[in-house]
Amino acid sequence: MSASKKSDKPAKPAARESGEVPPVKLIPIYVMGKRYEVPEGLTLMKAMEHAGYKFIRGCGCRGGTCGACGTVYRKPGDYRLQVALACQKTVEPDMHISQIPFFPANRALFEFEKLTEAPEEVFKLYPELFRCVACNACTKACPQGIEVMDAVSALKQGNISGAAEIAFECIQCGLCTGRCFGELMQYHMFQLARRIYGARIAPRAEHLARMTESIAGGRYEEFLEKLQGMSEEELKELYREREVEPVTAGEDWTPQDKTYL
Repeated sequence: MSASKKSDKPAKPAARESGEVPPVKLIPIYVMGKRYEVPEGLTLMKAMEHAGYKFIRGCGCRGGTCGACGTVYRKPGDYRLQVALACQKTVEPDMHISQIPFFPANRALFEFEKLTEAPEEVFKLYPELFRCVACNACTKACPQGIEVMDAVSALKQGNISGAAEIAFECIQCGLCTGRCFGELMQYHMFQLARRIYGARIAPRAEHLARMTESIAGGRYEEFLEKLQGMSEEELKELYREREVEPVTAGEDWTPQDKTYL
């Protein structure tokens, strides 16, 4: 289970004095088959907590980036089983929800330093890639709206750069794997593609190379030593007097004093 139950009784809305807080509208939902009434507008995760569930796993960043809170749900009158992140999807009346565990998925073992940008690297590590039947169930299961099947197709064609671009926003939730007829491990494949692209294919940033060389050459040693010798008040004063980037500044903004750039 992704969450544990603290009490069989639905939690009551917090007590409030008359006139201080507007009335909260409660709507019915079903959590793993049991009916609860929760405030309208809550996310699935907050609604479950309101109902008395305490998350012990399946809960990470709460911001839609870690992929830990995969949830399946059905809405009344709709035959489709839908998926979402519990920290992002808001409750709807009479919806049935259930968190799902992490899907076991084999991850290939390799020494990344020995990999090249050749498509065969992916083919050897994930030969099941070619079991894809192009059913597109994976895309329908993605809470990020990624065209998962297109990214898989790009990998099958040897287009690692294309796959990395399409799957750039993959958060490793694994919901695609749970719906895949070919039983692929898409998100592990995409992670490998992004790593290969970043390390072997993407153009190197010249300004980053210059800055790295500058740091290694000791350019900032004197400045750092000076900062380390300052008192707390001196550091605060230096911070207050710093040149602040204007709110309306463009992406190419730089401070007038470029001593530390």
